[in-house]
Amino acid sequence: MPFKRYVEIGRVALVNYGKDYGRLVVIVDVIDQNRALVDAPDMVRCQMNFKRLSLTDIKIDIKRVPKKKTLIEAMNAADVKNKWENSSWGRKLIVQKRRASLNDFDRFKIMLAKIKKGGVIRQELAKLKKQTAF
Repeated sequence: MPFKRYVEIGRVALVNYGKDYGRLVVIVDVIDQNRALVDAPDMVRCQMNFKRLSLTDIKIDIKRVPKKKTLIEAMNAADVKNKWENSSWGRKLIVQKRRASLNDFDRFKIMLAKIKKGGVIRQELAKLKKQTAF
């Protein structure tokens, strides 16, 4: 399977380090072999090292260094936020954030639910074993 995630103008990337950690950005220009100019609707355009970016499969159709308004319109037209939230990578990060925000009582309730679920599974498995034994 060939490589599909190229560094290109319009490629959506996830920031994996620094003050913008976890934010989706769009590459609007490539500065050199180590840095790109990135932008997002809720941030100031800045340069970022490629080591701080994780490229996604999502790409939007934009020109080099577009205006903020054009970028926002292109992101809305391409439905970037919805595509990201429906991807397995995006769903995984949403679950991680939700688990990290749980308090002690929520974790306790989840533990009780897992114990109850395990008990039901064990009972059903015992019934099936009993049926197949005869």
